[in-house]
Amino acid sequence: MKRPSVPKSRDGPRGYPGTSACATVTVSVNGVAVTVPAGSMVSAAVAMAGATFRRSVTGEARGPLCGMGICFECRVTVDGREHSRSCQVPCAPGMEVRTDG
Repeated sequence: MKRPSVPKSRDGPRGYPGTSACATVTVSVNGVAVTVPAGSMVSAAVAMAGATFRRSVTGEARGPLCGMGICFECRVTVDGREHSRSCQVPCAPGMEVRTDG
């Protein structure tokens, strides 16, 4: 039985159309502009900005633990939408990210 063929090339990293290997995206993290490779998750932009993701109820700094959206430790506000899991949201140009850290 013949397997279906998979395209050998994609438009860019992670297969996002219209991106190239050297394309970048600039987002704002707590008011600081951060440039990341296209296709990067918001959690990468927050880490590159050096920001704390959030604080626990006892005041301890928290951050991404699982990287797949299960633990909810990486929650941030993205474009006004609270409790977004930053490890599951790809960066978009002009995106506003806020942490409570």
